[in-house]
Amino acid sequence: MAISESAPFLARACQIAHPVDDEQALTDVWALRFDEYVAAEEGTREALCALGNGYWGVRGAGEDSVSDGVHYPGTYFAGVYDVVEGDVDAGPMPDEEIVNAPNWLAVRFRPAGEEAWFDLDRLDRTQILDFRQELDIRHGILARQFTVRDDRGRVTTVRSDRFVSQASPRSAGLRVSIVPVDWSGSLAVRVGIDGRVANANAPEHSRHPHRHLRPTLLRQISADTLLLEVETRASRIRIATAARTTLRLGETEVSADRRFESDPLGAVWQDFSVTVSRGEPVVLEKTVHVSTSRDRAVLTPAGAASDAAVTASSFRTLLADHARAWERLWLEFAVELRPSGVEARALHFNTFHVLQTLNAVDTDLDAGIPARGLHGEGYDGHVFWDELFVYPFVTVRRPRLSAALLAYRHRRLGAGREAAARAGRRGACFPWQSGIAGNDVTPTRLFNPLSQRWMDDNSSLQRHVGLAVAFSAWQYYESTGDIQFLLNEGADLIIDVARFFVSLTTYDPARDRYSIAGVMGPDEYHDGPADRPGAGVRDNVYTNVMTAWVLRRAITAAELLREYPGALAWRRVGVGSAELDDWERISHRLTVVFNRDGTLSQFDGYDDLELLDLAPFRQRYAWIGRLDLILAARGDTTNRYQVSKQPDVLMLLYLLSAEELRELLATMGYDFPAETVTRTVDRYSATCTFGSTLANVVHAWLEARRDRARSYRFLSEALHSDLDDLQHGTVREGVHIGAMAGSVDIVTRCYLGLEMREGRLRFHPVLPDEIERIRFHLVYRDHALSVTVSQGELKVASTAGTAAPIAIVVEGAEAALATGETKVFALEARRE
Repeated sequence: MAISESAPFLARACQIAHPVDDEQALTDVWALRFDEYVAAEEGTREALCALGNGYWGVRGAGEDSVSDGVHYPGTYFAGVYDVVEGDVDAGPMPDEEIVNAPNWLAVRFRPAGEEAWFDLDRLDRTQILDFRQELDIRHGILARQFTVRDDRGRVTTVRSDRFVSQASPRSAGLRVSIVPVDWSGSLAVRVGIDGRVANANAPEHSRHPHRHLRPTLLRQISADTLLLEVETRASRIRIATAARTTLRLGETEVSADRRFESDPLGAVWQDFSVTVSRGEPVVLEKTVHVSTSRDRAVLTPAGAASDAAVTASSFRTLLADHARAWERLWLEFAVELRPSGVEARALHFNTFHVLQTLNAVDTDLDAGIPARGLHGEGYDGHVFWDELFVYPFVTVRRPRLSAALLAYRHRRLGAGREAAARAGRRGACFPWQSGIAGNDVTPTRLFNPLSQRWMDDNSSLQRHVGLAVAFSAWQYYESTGDIQFLLNEGADLIIDVARFFVSLTTYDPARDRYSIAGVMGPDEYHDGPADRPGAGVRDNVYTNVMTAWVLRRAITAAELLREYPGALAWRRVGVGSAELDDWERISHRLTVVFNRDGTLSQFDGYDDLELLDLAPFRQRYAWIGRLDLILAARGDTTNRYQVSKQPDVLMLLYLLSAEELRELLATMGYDFPAETVTRTVDRYSATCTFGSTLANVVHAWLEARRDRARSYRFLSEALHSDLDDLQHGTVREGVHIGAMAGSVDIVTRCYLGLEMREGRLRFHPVLPDEIERIRFHLVYRDHALSVTVSQGELKVASTAGTAAPIAIVVEGAEAALATGETKVFALEARRE
């Protein structure tokens, strides 16, 4: 049964979307289908089928559903947060979270004689005869169709199609068709906007739902158009939603006697009845327009949303514009993988959700990269270091988007400086979790579902998030050569991060070495000695080595600023020769600790921790990613053991090539031979519990050049982290944007050995045997490039233009590439 012409079905089983075996599933890489209704999986499907554009997003809940423990309609606006007093066992805990905005989907119906609105979950009244749900990845359309028989024997088919516009970011549309298959009579319908919503998607964050909205306007602005405006309670952000609903019987547009109702708690709706005939569809087309008080060039959100609703195009025109916008997006971002199949589909799916989270972000919107997208309330919608895994995906395709996202960090540089000053430090201290203003909104308590108790959360000690910001800023500059970015924003980010980490160092004259103490590394399992949790660790190798790396980029950035005296940037940052000398010295004399076997030590004292056999835990628990919670429930702590939630030491080999890392360590006075690199990877791989979706991304990268088959297995896990809900239930609170972007980055940047360093575009391809060909587009220093790589050949084609030739390096051989030119390079066959 076809459900939508714009969304051809992909043969795929329904329960958490495990792939079926038929050939069609392996060839249709642009759709995700569920062909059975499973109430227990609705929360996860709602996140997987969420739609958005970067300005706002909506979960894939049915338009007839309400928040009831099975379903969770959720609408989220980028950058719209509010603060409440959370309720934990130790007392109130301020909680800043992304706001669940009014539900604009609401459409309810019931045949004559029924007292209750139709409910797909009322199995005592409803028999589901057929169910199909499909996400059209190529065009960003969610379609759902089901046929039911009610307790009076009447058969009804309901079909819906929805989109959140990529062409008009503040618009969306919903079409619902109700077909009385074997009956005629009266059908009652309710269409509305429901602002009586709360944040309850992540119940472990609080004992009670958080209500953020109070209504300010509840109106019917025309016979077919409703308006609801609400305001967040603490942040005072107004959100306006206007919805226009047209009605058709078959192909004929009709009017109905609509009765307007409102609830002072925050809802508006229209009730009406229509006479229906057997087999003739009743079609409602609902076009929705939104605005918030954060928007630029808007007098009032209510006025902007109302005006858009009155003047906007029809549902069909908006849908067509939206589909064309997606086609243009795929020209920039699609990655073609051969052979096609489930991995290719996952590649498109992950790309799709990253774009839905970020595409509409610009300098006016002022939004960061929420770790769980606009898909749910996991992590309260906060911005983490996960952006480190997203920037490479974005920068090589649309550099201006990366610049807009980095502007989120630059605007919060003042908050970072204030945080550093409060701690008695210099520079800027970026928080582990950031929200609306750049303050540290990291929770101080964490609920352990295994023990049913709250426990201390010391993850705010992860100062390395600042290193990620500086790293991303420099990588953007390296990729684009955008000196204006460096002069106006980038250098400030890099230099202030450098100053903060210098202020964390202490000098030991006996060793002539600098140390950094009181921090957590990316691992997250170690927040201090077992007897002093929360004290932090000393000389975390990732923190120290990346500090040395950032200090050197800060020196280079400062020297570049000095070459542009007219830009005033040099005077603004105020770097003197003495400070540059300090940075140079510290970058060469930071401490790096080694284990007794010669491998890099995660931190000082790590090698003295106890070993832990993970096998018994894997046998007892379905997933041991949160081993910290498992041990805490037993009265134990991961601080005692050589075990990690996710890569920490190994992050150095993710961000830096082995060659670059060895060179950096050599300048710091440490030898790190190639065979020790291998043993370091082996040691930490064996003790990782893969508690983060980012772990598979990093390990796919690490194995790419020494065990391609293993790398591909890690890639497959990374690609399907959310599709298959590999973390056992976390996807219902939102997808994992870092892992999604990182998985695409593995295919393009890692397997091609793609680096942008020292003014050159470098390729060193090594494809797993499972991949025959990769094709994608990238932008490098104003060149629009098409890159195709197979097992034996690399082709780089530049479109016509006026940019200066670029230097590309393939397998160590350098060549110049002009615009409009194509270069083809033969690749040598490789062995493991």
